[in-house]
Amino acid sequence: MLEFRRLRLLAEFARRGSIAATASALGYTASAVSQQLSALEREARVPLLDRTARSAELTDAGRRLAERAEEILSLVETAEAELSAQSGAPMGRVVVTAFPTAAVALAPALARSLGEHPGLTFVLRQTRPGDGIRQVQNGEVDIALIDDWTGKVPDQSPAALEFFHLRRDPLVLVVPATHPMSDPGRSVDLQQLREEPWMAAPPGEPSRQALERILDTVGGARPVPWEFEGLHTILSLVARGIGITAVPALALAAGDQGVAVRRIPECTLAREVYAVTRTASVRRPSVAVTLRAIYAAARDAQPAPPES
Repeated sequence: MLEFRRLRLLAEFARRGSIAATASALGYTASAVSQQLSALEREARVPLLDRTARSAELTDAGRRLAERAEEILSLVETAEAELSAQSGAPMGRVVVTAFPTAAVALAPALARSLGEHPGLTFVLRQTRPGDGIRQVQNGEVDIALIDDWTGKVPDQSPAALEFFHLRRDPLVLVVPATHPMSDPGRSVDLQQLREEPWMAAPPGEPSRQALERILDTVGGARPVPWEFEGLHTILSLVARGIGITAVPALALAAGDQGVAVRRIPECTLAREVYAVTRTASVRRPSVAVTLRAIYAAARDAQPAPPES
């Protein structure tokens, strides 16, 4: 009997191409992945991997079984979806993972909406950038909320995944409520903000890279003097008058007090927010109702500020 979890691991190896990459994607050690694949070989009674001292690749039998594994995984989920659909009402456990600002912004609306379904257990987790799609692929979660700063629609999405566009999330200027630039009747002039104490996420974070692009447009602006982990930490410091920042509008959905939000002139920097799920999951009533709730919550979350 072939063990279901090992088939999932083999399918992941076929996608990743190496034991190290598979281990990294699944959060295992390379040794654990190798041991599980060896166990699957014993169950299959044929070599599935051609191993060398430095690498491993699928044998012909391994490739055939990996293809079947993808089919098996999809069939199992389809069967679960059909059984769930027969019950009519959304039931069971739905696990959603999201990048931090989406988790904070959408959680209240999701709790209210999904609370109307007593048979549904809803789990919302925060995740690191880049992990959401992997977790959906691996079956760790049912839905992932991801952001993309490239502006490119995912036209080459992984097989068996569905992408649902939720909203465009523009970068906005945030200043203390007492700041002169907080007056909505006053035009935002970035040149006048060159010497302000800007605050940002650590280097490498997408929001930090976007802020630096803004500062590059006002040549001579001093380097960002303050770095903090977490956009909500930064916003709390802005509210205390310690500095100013630029963040995606969704980060302000919690209704931060003590700050003013302004549109940045001629700034087109924004991220696109998507919900991702497995194609076979969409038919499950619990996943379908959760997707609808996510879409409504994203639509009604913090809008961009009006033009000055």
